[in-house]
Amino acid sequence: MNAVLQIAYGAPERVLTLARTPRPRYAADEVLIRVRASSVNTPDWITVTGIPYVLRLRSGLRKPATAVRGTDVAGVVEAVGADVTDLRPGDQVFGSLWSGSLTPKAGAFAEYTVTRPDTLLRKPAGLSFEDAAASVMSGLTALAAMRDVGEVGEGARVLINGASGGVGTFAVQIAELLGAEVTGVCGHRNLELVRSLGAHHVIDYAEEDFTRGGRRFDVILDNVLNHPPSRTVRALTPGGRFLPNSVGDAGRLLAGLPRIARAQLLGLGSTDVRSVPIKADRASLGDLAALLESGEVKAVIDKVYPLAETPAAVAHMLSHRARGNIVITM
Repeated sequence: MNAVLQIAYGAPERVLTLARTPRPRYAADEVLIRVRASSVNTPDWITVTGIPYVLRLRSGLRKPATAVRGTDVAGVVEAVGADVTDLRPGDQVFGSLWSGSLTPKAGAFAEYTVTRPDTLLRKPAGLSFEDAAASVMSGLTALAAMRDVGEVGEGARVLINGASGGVGTFAVQIAELLGAEVTGVCGHRNLELVRSLGAHHVIDYAEEDFTRGGRRFDVILDNVLNHPPSRTVRALTPGGRFLPNSVGDAGRLLAGLPRIARAQLLGLGSTDVRSVPIKADRASLGDLAALLESGEVKAVIDKVYPLAETPAAVAHMLSHRARGNIVITM
């Protein structure tokens, strides 16, 4: 099969290469998928660049332990293991290869991949492969952040920093759907996009610092971490919840890890700091699929790249200027 292989750490254009490689083998409890689309997420650029350096202790010191990146998948079941009874060849599915590891057994930037059936769901017929792939990690993260972790409800005042990115565009829509008064923070060129997704208020980060304003919020989802956490939490209401969800700027050796650590330390005091886990299971995928199928939530796609241009797709994500999600098709 054709796959994009990572040969070292560094700039995507230098370390990612399209090559022929054997199809991954599937076990008795796994599914072989012919990939139709995937999308680029934070774990991908982290693993490609090897920054923060400390994460190489998990992924591999000189290069990642596995060569193919990509965890979001939408495609067609090619074959199933002997123990798989609820999927069959020909089923159109979408789901995740994410298991918490930066180097899963197989990646999705390839023509074929393998995963467990419990991380897949049949794709709604009206949902394209591209939209399905774009929705997995970003959509599941936003759904968990707003509904489960942030406990957003009717009348809640929610601020989403990084509202025009992959997670942010989903979070704005989901928070508004849950009845919140949503404020989105983004760059000037994305203000109208964020407003069109349901934000009641938008802030141009270059013109206004929300941490120094007078408004207070019940939930802050911070997808950027461009302010010290001690300043960000000042914008919370008493009892408000702070959800840090970023590793920060890839240009730093430790990226945003120190700020994440400081945010967690704030949680040892009186501030309610909550992490956002990614639940890539059928229940969560089913909830997300229902929102997408109903049209109440949509995937925002900045650009679609063919598999051969995966290095450019990852570099696009690494620029931190993507509007919504970046998709790769096979």
